[in-house]
Amino acid sequence: MTFPSMRAALSRRAILRAASIAAPLGLIGPRVFASSRIAMPNDGLAAPPICRAAAAVPVSVLPGAPRKLKLTWNATAICTAGVPVAQAKGLFAKRNLDVELINFGGSTDQLLEAIATGKADAGVGMALRWLKPLEQGFDVRITTATHGGCMRLLATKAGGITRLEDLKGKVVGTSDLAAPDKNFFSIRLAKLGIDPLKDVEFRAYPADLLPVALQKGEIQAFTLGDPLGWVIRDRDDLAQIASNLDGEYAHRACCVLGVRGSLIRDDRPAATALTEAIVEAQDFVLAHPEETAEIFAPSSPIAKPEQLAAMLRSHTHGHHPAGADLKQEIALYIEELKGISVIKPSTNAEKFSDKVYANVLS
Repeated sequence: MTFPSMRAALSRRAILRAASIAAPLGLIGPRVFASSRIAMPNDGLAAPPICRAAAAVPVSVLPGAPRKLKLTWNATAICTAGVPVAQAKGLFAKRNLDVELINFGGSTDQLLEAIATGKADAGVGMALRWLKPLEQGFDVRITTATHGGCMRLLATKAGGITRLEDLKGKVVGTSDLAAPDKNFFSIRLAKLGIDPLKDVEFRAYPADLLPVALQKGEIQAFTLGDPLGWVIRDRDDLAQIASNLDGEYAHRACCVLGVRGSLIRDDRPAATALTEAIVEAQDFVLAHPEETAEIFAPSSPIAKPEQLAAMLRSHTHGHHPAGADLKQEIALYIEELKGISVIKPSTNAEKFSDKVYANVLS
């Protein structure tokens, strides 16, 4: 499988700026992919590659009565832990925001439609799930990333799979054929010269049945996000073959904040204040994983607080780019999704990135 080269629209300057977060996509091709080798992760408890003291986040206090906003999130996904933290630690309130949290369980298309049509004002989700629906033109703009990490590829220790290359000709389970973790590991396979559409069979199962299918031999590996992926890995003593913090992806965000386009146009200060609060919450998660775990624990009965804290430490909550850096990360994902036939091949990655991103922090 051949990935398209980065188009000329991605400027030399942009690619140089991206060098610290990914291999230049202008070099992507079968020869480069075939020679790539994945650095195998350790037990997942090591300090993340990005762990730094955060700069002070600005505080934009809105005038007048508290501004009422609705923010959607997946209350069972540990990667959204910054949302309840922002509420519990008063980060919305100190900016004069009155934020109602909505646990949204529908499809991504329904979520983005709810935000675009004003049923909600913003939402937190995963870039590799959002970008395809955003291609359809939903009036939602990404204003910041929140963190990296949380997607895992697991297999039995005795199954003979020790690296991504071993998946060729195998059956891989996933909770959803459009899941961000399925898309991510499909990208990784493509970069190794393995066609994820032809050389690997992805098969969908309910998330909690993936380990059952693995033990029965119906699949040889599966992809899953945290917290369930982490819990199953440790409970069943599975091998972690790869994650989205390996290699070049150690410096790439996976989760983003999306804001209703009309809110940005009509009440930009509110969009700015909301984005600031989420960024500040991510810095709190980085600095206080144990307290964050206690705040999030009621939403995740499948994991103990100490497990949640370990997950949070393994993620990169200090990596929440905005501005040109985030636009470049989005463009890189778009180009990669084109290479696995998720995004249309004619899509200009830089123009698409410009369209779906809004800089409300400057």
